[in-house]
Amino acid sequence: MDVAQLVPLAGVAIQCPAVPGRACPAKEVVVTVDNATATPVVIGGTRGGPSAPTLRQDRWWLQPLVTVTILTAFIVYSTWAIFVNKDYYVGATLHRDLISPFYSPCIAASCVPGSVGTTVVASWWHITPALIVMGGPLGFRLTCYYYRRAYYRGFWQSPPNCAVADGHRRYTGESRFPLILQNIHRYFFLIGLIFNVILTIDAVMAFRMPGAGGIGFSVGTLVLCVNAVLLWLYSISCHACRHLCGGNVRSFSRHPLRHRVWKLLTPLNARHMQFAWASLVFVAFTDLYVRLVASGVITDPKIF
Repeated sequence: MDVAQLVPLAGVAIQCPAVPGRACPAKEVVVTVDNATATPVVIGGTRGGPSAPTLRQDRWWLQPLVTVTILTAFIVYSTWAIFVNKDYYVGATLHRDLISPFYSPCIAASCVPGSVGTTVVASWWHITPALIVMGGPLGFRLTCYYYRRAYYRGFWQSPPNCAVADGHRRYTGESRFPLILQNIHRYFFLIGLIFNVILTIDAVMAFRMPGAGGIGFSVGTLVLCVNAVLLWLYSISCHACRHLCGGNVRSFSRHPLRHRVWKLLTPLNARHMQFAWASLVFVAFTDLYVRLVASGVITDPKIF
């Protein structure tokens, strides 16, 4: 025969051309058409699939487990950070201008002195101001195409991974309430851009060092700048952003500017998953860093 099928002992088949005179790699056997065996599969499982939950022999459960662990940790930490309602701003007393992204823009009258960076003040709001802020970014991430896949697989087991049986007997997609609300992602994308602008301004304001020379660059400045950059990368690599720039176009030749922007965003879109996780973890780290400096646990070293 001209073609052989290399089958590792783990059970994963790899197709490759047979090379005359080449010895088979270690721990592999050659299976030809004459001596091949079939794995019996009975169709009759969940929603007409195989009776076995999966035929995969790798650690397919690891990815959803990691997803659930990271998202749960973020939910627990961010919930605590929102309701603790203190140590979210480093002001003039410490010669800094650093604010947590969970509390920016701080528009409630209960905000600590110096943290209010806008003339709009919700004087009627007396609980944690972070609750006003989190609606936009939270809605953007909850409806994000990638995060939907991540928490559908991790928390809902729908399905937990490729070639693994769904954990539910019925499937209605996103055609019914509440999942039909996922379609407003494109609008949350625009809201998210507003918050990106605000957090970029916060990063610029972090160069201020009241009472310590006026302008400088500290570790806190670096943290807020990196946070803003990661949030922009997460936003502009979004599928909704790419579609907004290049979607509904019949001929790119008639829209050269949109085509140029679309080509620029396409490589970023391929890295959207990485930007999603990096920005999620770093926004929590940014809040933690500001909180530790504000509470006096650590100091914010000045770089120059």
